[in-house]
Amino acid sequence: MKTAEIFVMLPFEESHKKRLAEAAPGSRIIYGTNPDEALTAEIIVGQFPPERLKEAKNLRLLQLSFAGADRYVVPGVLPEQVTLTNATGAYGLAISEHMVAVTLALSKKLHLYRDNMHERRWLDRGNVSSIYGSVVLTVGLGDIGGEFAKLMKGFGVYNIGVRRSRTDDKPDYVDELVGVDRLDEMLPRADIIALAMPGGPATAGIISRERIAMMKPTAFLINVGRGSAVDTEALCDALRSRRLAGAALDVTDPEPLPPDHRLWRMENALITPHVSGYYHHPATFGKIVDICIENISNYLCGKPLRNVVDPQTGYASKN
Repeated sequence: MKTAEIFVMLPFEESHKKRLAEAAPGSRIIYGTNPDEALTAEIIVGQFPPERLKEAKNLRLLQLSFAGADRYVVPGVLPEQVTLTNATGAYGLAISEHMVAVTLALSKKLHLYRDNMHERRWLDRGNVSSIYGSVVLTVGLGDIGGEFAKLMKGFGVYNIGVRRSRTDDKPDYVDELVGVDRLDEMLPRADIIALAMPGGPATAGIISRERIAMMKPTAFLINVGRGSAVDTEALCDALRSRRLAGAALDVTDPEPLPPDHRLWRMENALITPHVSGYYHHPATFGKIVDICIENISNYLCGKPLRNVVDPQTGYASKN
């Protein structure tokens, strides 16, 4: 096993630090948040500023703490000698539960009753919808989308999964599995459209004005991937005209959403400030630590790495 200088930008607890020291004996491990102190490291763990990667001349492995790697796969950002790995596999539980929660909130109009409460109004908001028997279209059937589809299956839905590649290994919790090339065919069938895709050229604008027009007027759109996947102005038009029943957005374009943006004023929108993942669920950070330590150990031992990101697609390899 080789040794290396390792710079960790994450809030590791003492137990985590002990595990890392045991996994990388003899290595120099530095904990901090200042990018200037990381420039000599061979391994960096955390969200090192992508615009400064070229300054880190010794860097060979950049282990991200997030699943999204879109800022790092922009052409010219990632030096050729650097291997990029992400934290795919850590966020499925937390984000999928958030997706279920907002889906239920929209279908039962809980966001409107919350508005009632703030206005001290005892007002019946009318009919609600049921998840049972609905058609759920999950676009991006990775760790997050897959976990969401599993949870939704328990509600008695008909699951359709959309993947960019490999549709010959359909999971049991999915009733149909199709490629992105059949998205237009699937959208008019769906009662709930859930987006769980990474950012990047392949997904930017995938939910266009034309595709929003294909959705049922009674459909809900859920987005926890990247705001850039959705035409925001087209979505606002559809929500305002009731051409779309509702949307729950944990990500927006632009982000953060400006205070004067009209999306804030859409009664049938439920907006959260990109919080479905992060470290809010303790289990999430534990899984991130596991991935980081495993990859550092594998790197030092010359073994294959987990979650290597393809700079062309922004997706991590499956392990």
